[in-house]
Amino acid sequence: MAEGEDMQTFTSIMDALVRISTSMKNMEKELLCPVCQEMYKQPLVLPCTHNVCQACAREVLGQQGYIGHGGDPSSEPTSPASTPSTRSPRLSRRTLPKPDRLDRLLKSGFGTYPGRKRGALHPQVIMFPCPACQGDVELGERGLAGLFRNLTLERVVERYRQSVSVGGAILCQLCKPPPLEATKGCTECRATFCNECFKLFHPWGTQKAQHEPTLPTLSFRPKGLMCPDHKEEVTHYCKTCQRLVCQLCRVRRTHSGHKITPVLSAYQALKDKLTKSLTYILGNQDTVQTQICELEEAVRHTEVSGQQAKEEVSQLVRGLGAVLEEKRASLLQAIEECQQERLARLSAQIQEHRSLLDGSGLVGYAQEVLKETDQPCFVQAAKQLHNRIARATEALQTFRPAASSSFRHCQLDVGREMKLLTELNFLRAPEAPVIDTQRTFAYDQIFLCWRLPPHSPPAWHYTVEFRRTDVPAQPGPARWQRREEVRGTSALLENPDTGSVYVLRVRGCNKAGYGEYSEDVHLHTPPAPAGRGGACL
Repeated sequence: MAEGEDMQTFTSIMDALVRISTSMKNMEKELLCPVCQEMYKQPLVLPCTHNVCQACAREVLGQQGYIGHGGDPSSEPTSPASTPSTRSPRLSRRTLPKPDRLDRLLKSGFGTYPGRKRGALHPQVIMFPCPACQGDVELGERGLAGLFRNLTLERVVERYRQSVSVGGAILCQLCKPPPLEATKGCTECRATFCNECFKLFHPWGTQKAQHEPTLPTLSFRPKGLMCPDHKEEVTHYCKTCQRLVCQLCRVRRTHSGHKITPVLSAYQALKDKLTKSLTYILGNQDTVQTQICELEEAVRHTEVSGQQAKEEVSQLVRGLGAVLEEKRASLLQAIEECQQERLARLSAQIQEHRSLLDGSGLVGYAQEVLKETDQPCFVQAAKQLHNRIARATEALQTFRPAASSSFRHCQLDVGREMKLLTELNFLRAPEAPVIDTQRTFAYDQIFLCWRLPPHSPPAWHYTVEFRRTDVPAQPGPARWQRREEVRGTSALLENPDTGSVYVLRVRGCNKAGYGEYSEDVHLHTPPAPAGRGGACL
């Protein structure tokens, strides 16, 4: 029995460790700097609330051409991005002006640089391209020196490193080789110590003996969050500026009239909100998983629908190409037939003119006929010959080609077709119909009339929805009655309840789907059936 309980306890402990390990591993993407894609080192909080390593931020500003605004120059370059060997090639090729010359230029107002106009006397506004939100963030005149360090994020990164590291013990930095495992850390000394070294470097009775030991770490942070402007600990929060402030910041003119609360109040309020939101999320894990499944199904449906849409478009375009090819063949055949007919007529005319040349058969035959002395025989032979000669003579005197060589009548006017092809686009759903209040009325029947806006895509059919508004409301969303696939732009609703108020709306549909609903129209039916009477809108 005891072994079973021990095994169950061991299994539950292992399951908990696996869950913790998985949670920490999934959290890793939240701890990566968007610039260097490594764990944050001395992260700064940008005005857009995103974070970036201090060294990476300095390099980005250097690439943008801002010199001398990269933050505290005495801070240690703890990010690989700030080392000369890994610095951006663009930054290494940039020729930087000397600091004294740059100061003279800035003080005199001459020269140009990003964010400053030539000859401008106002202070430089430093813009930082945030890699997370892809927007330009204004840092003010002091640049990175005016930003807070995200100490909480640093602590989370450190806890994550300790949770995922196996056998990665922190060694004492002051021991002689081989160093012992560190047991303490000192924020003031910015070093880790074993027990003996801590006592040695913090002798009793000296000022260092007052240093408070911490857990060993590789990244030392200040004890509290300091104001970047006055180097004092922040004590209040300005709700107007949404910024932590110190006592000196409170009396500055820039915060005059602002709503400032103690940092404890802001801490408690924000912690309560975050706890409440996190509790809600953790309590709705099934809903989150269901929505993830719906989104994954939507992704699969999008892939299938997108492929089908591609195939439909390709098929339609191929159909247009087939029609154009068939039309091309028909037009070319018509031109070919016209060309052959003209060539035949011109060839006959050439032959006719060649018969008039000296030495041709017709002229020689006529000359031989003229030698005939028997009068009856001459008349018999010369009558037909004379008609041929007369026609040839007339053609010679009134010469013009038997057919035109131009094919201008075969020119195509494709302006309208080219415009249609150029404007060929995806079909849009119909716009919201407009109710025609002049033709809409309610008697013993309800007649609803509408029209589409002038530039709306056409609608294949409409859906008319109506419901009574003078009945007690039922729990849940209002239920509409529908008339589906209404053809035309009017609908007749028969046998409505008398003395009732109806609300109606309509929307169109085509191959692209349903469009927007029209504005609701309210109709009041008469209190009793009426053959003729006035309408109430």
